[in-house]
Order: sequence, then structure tokens, then C-alpha cells
Amino acid sequence: MSAAEIKPASVPKKDSVLIVDDEKSLLDVFAAALAPRFDVATALSAREAEFILHKKAFKVVIADHLMPGGNGMSFLVRAREEFPHMQRVLVTGYMKPEMLMRSVNEAALFRYLLKPVELDELLQVVADAAKAHDISLATA
Repeated sequence: MSAAEIKPASVPKKDSVLIVDDEKSLLDVFAAALAPRFDVATALSAREAEFILHKKAFKVVIADHLMPGGNGMSFLVRAREEFPHMQRVLVTGYMKPEMLMRSVNEAALFRYLLKPVELDELLQVVADAAKAHDISLATA
């Protein structure tokens, strides 16, 4: 059998993840960490992210809390209304318990991550969120 006759094994499709952060260096670090396991798209603003969400389906969206031109929390609340099965993760540097509880409830967050985010934790949270997305669809 020649090499031309050997069919490559089908590569499983990667789960799609959207990362939203106005800090490009952090966006790049998160994207690089997730890219080996996920199909990653990035946005530098909530407005750009909303445009991307209407072009492609995502299992998970990760958004920074404080960004110029619209905060991540408001964006995630809107994302929940339009894409209820997509899992939402908020990244924040603020630890006010009342703000976090309100965020969890209003956006139905899958999780929130406190800065500085450990990349191993990010990978695990995104993997768990992608599974939760699939379960949500299966039970809908």
C-alpha cells in the first residue's frame, strides 16, 4: 500500500471558544494556552465579540470584567439571552463578593476566574464548560 492510499485518521473537531479582553497581551496568552485543545477566536471588545458571536457558534465564551466601551458582565448577560447553551466564564481582578454573586446569577456564569489566572485552571474550566454545553444541549 502506497502512502497515497493511506487515508489519514479523521481529526476530531475542536470545541470553539471565544475570548474577550481589551488587554491584547493577556488575550494572546490565553489564546496560546487554549489553542492546542480548542478552536479559539478572540475579540478586543464586547462589541467585536457580539459581531463574532453572530458569525460562528461557540461552546464557551470567556470575558474580562472591566473593558472600555462595555463591561464583560453586561456582555455575558446579553450572550446568555441570545445563546443560552453557550457557557460563560468571567475573568476579574475584583473580589467583591456581592458583585461576584450578582454576576453569577445575572449571567448564569459557569465559573468566574480571579486574576492572575493560572493557565492550568483556565484549561480545566474551559474543558468542563465545553462538557456542560454538550450536556445542556442534550437535556434541552
